[in-house]
Amino acid sequence: MPSQNLIATLLLTCPDRRGLVARISNFLFERGGNILDLDEHVDSGEKHFSLRVAWDMAEFTVAPENLHKEFLPMAEEFGAEWSIRLNRTKRRLAIFVSKHDHCLQEILWRSELGEYDAEVALIISNHPDLGPLAERYRIPFHVFPITPETRERHEKQELELLKRERVDTIILARYMQVLSPGFVRQHPHRILNIHHSFLPAFAGGNPYKQAYDRGVKIVGATSHYVTEALDEGPIIEQDIIRISHKDSLNDLIRKGRDLERLVLARAVRLHLEDRVLVHGRKTIVFD
Repeated sequence: MPSQNLIATLLLTCPDRRGLVARISNFLFERGGNILDLDEHVDSGEKHFSLRVAWDMAEFTVAPENLHKEFLPMAEEFGAEWSIRLNRTKRRLAIFVSKHDHCLQEILWRSELGEYDAEVALIISNHPDLGPLAERYRIPFHVFPITPETRERHEKQELELLKRERVDTIILARYMQVLSPGFVRQHPHRILNIHHSFLPAFAGGNPYKQAYDRGVKIVGATSHYVTEALDEGPIIEQDIIRISHKDSLNDLIRKGRDLERLVLARAVRLHLEDRVLVHGRKTIVFD
């Protein structure tokens, strides 16, 4: 029999039609599933349907290993893109960092508090600076000093390490390197990034100084999935904070830093709880 605490979560998107919620709910009811959470959305312009449903597997008559096979005929009938995930195995995270520690601190702190149903398996950096922080949290820390000449070799070593450690989610916590397309393709919709929202207006070095000199009135941060198109992946979470003429450059940097860590932390939670459904270049977030 399935575990008493086993929960399954279905994410599904397909062309809209009548009766989709009823059909899926009845599928679960007929097999003894107890729905714990259900949320759906219809894009009336695209005529597209999206759904997230989580159910208790305690009395479900389909064995966990047969779930995909059992649901497949209905999914094919709907022409759906879908996934089902069970909570019996914690996700394993790898955090990529450079020298900035604020986003890393936030993720490690929340992980230690038990906010994430996941395990931080390792930290990877292109600099040794944050090694003491990783040691404080007793997390393996690996340095790959990437240069244009060593990028291909080091990325291969990183991928081998991620595979060996069974990592399924990568968090770029202010990692100041661009991942190669080959690296990204091996982890579709499983690499989360965070950056300021001054792009494309203030690109390049020192964007906060550029923004300060232009007298911006808001500071923002964006977390998104990484794709081969730099900083153009499907957005998971964003936020802004107001700026006034009283704020100094240091105030802008402080407010931006606070937003980055909070926006990334929220995006990580949404991803780990299977609340993000990618549809084309955008996301549907069931929160």
